[in-house]
Amino acid sequence: MWLSLRKRLENNELTVRGSVVIELDYESAEDLSGLLGRVLGPGRRSVSLPELDAALRSSAVAQGLVTVVAELTGEPLLDRKATSRARRVEKLGLWTTWEAAVAESGLGAAPWLSRWQEGVRRAGLLSRAGDGAGGVIHRTVAVLQMLATTIPLGDRNADAVAEAWPATPSFELAELASRACADAHALDDGQLTAVLVLRALAAASGEDIPRTPAARRELWAMAGVTPDAVSGTVLAWSVRPPGEHPWANAMRARSDLGVVTHVTLQEWHAAADRMWAAPGAQVFVCENPQVLQAAARAGSTSPLLCTSGNPATVAIKVLDRLVAGGVTVRYHGDFDTAGVRIAGRLFDRGALPWRYAAEDYLAAVGNAQLPLIGAVPETPWCPDLAEAMQRHQVAVHEEAQLDTLLADLAHRSSPRQG
Repeated sequence: MWLSLRKRLENNELTVRGSVVIELDYESAEDLSGLLGRVLGPGRRSVSLPELDAALRSSAVAQGLVTVVAELTGEPLLDRKATSRARRVEKLGLWTTWEAAVAESGLGAAPWLSRWQEGVRRAGLLSRAGDGAGGVIHRTVAVLQMLATTIPLGDRNADAVAEAWPATPSFELAELASRACADAHALDDGQLTAVLVLRALAAASGEDIPRTPAARRELWAMAGVTPDAVSGTVLAWSVRPPGEHPWANAMRARSDLGVVTHVTLQEWHAAADRMWAAPGAQVFVCENPQVLQAAARAGSTSPLLCTSGNPATVAIKVLDRLVAGGVTVRYHGDFDTAGVRIAGRLFDRGALPWRYAAEDYLAAVGNAQLPLIGAVPETPWCPDLAEAMQRHQVAVHEEAQLDTLLADLAHRSSPRQG
């Protein structure tokens, strides 16, 4: 009975009004009858709270209903409505902080902001931060401000971020966290700041909210952030660096064994300033592992690297090192909007097209049926390519050109650059 009374009072702002229906056994009915001065039988009975309060005050207890219920149930009663209001006020303060921080960041006009904010509200993420919510807000906005220097997070065009996707690797995750948050671990997987930033990136780009560690690493990578020194790799087949450095010897040994090497950023740092190929040599680069796998299966002896989609930081570093060392780098990728963006960035860094021109697209488009999604970026290395892709509205993945690419690798001669 007393627990029922407690629940009623806590939900009613601790005011003694109304009644409560309770189940009375014989003993309770007898006790309550004595207290109220009238006969109550066992079973479900409606008890008036003002009547019970008055009876308690006039009894030997001489205390009101709220005090008696608290003592008999073991702890002070909680005004739940008042607590809820207080929490709402607290949240209102947090959202005021949130909106002020966003306004000061220069991102206030971004069309994805309202979608991001609503998602955070629904998920109750700020409530989870407790007293540290203000700090989380400021760290989140600081990270987004820094990312906005490399991807158009503040653009008023709703498609601007998606069109810039995937972004050029510009930060390592710990570096980004240190610079924006003064804490190298602020963006570690599971940290609330990281959760909020990833939700913002998903809202801005139209990607799904990442639910798994792998999906979160992928979204970081798409935004140009390298999660760690070992996850991002560049695949290497038949790469035989010159010299007698232990790393060069190891790479040549792996080539002799006929195995593919996953080169990480950690290995890149270990190899330091080593050459990856002799000056004047030619190294091919593809976008998809299936091409490299086919080259390995065919026993190709041409050096081939694979970015596995958007190049990780280590792939960019290797490509830059090859170009700076006088090595000819030829790149081929998918004929879709993301593939063209990746290719354009690599050509800007000194790579040359490898069968990546309008006539190559037109030769393969006849059997392709994948719809082309999004606007095709400009293709300054071959302006006709963008025009052809826009006209046909069909994507061609590089696996469709596998025979041609493998023939180029088999001949080890310089294929047509287009």
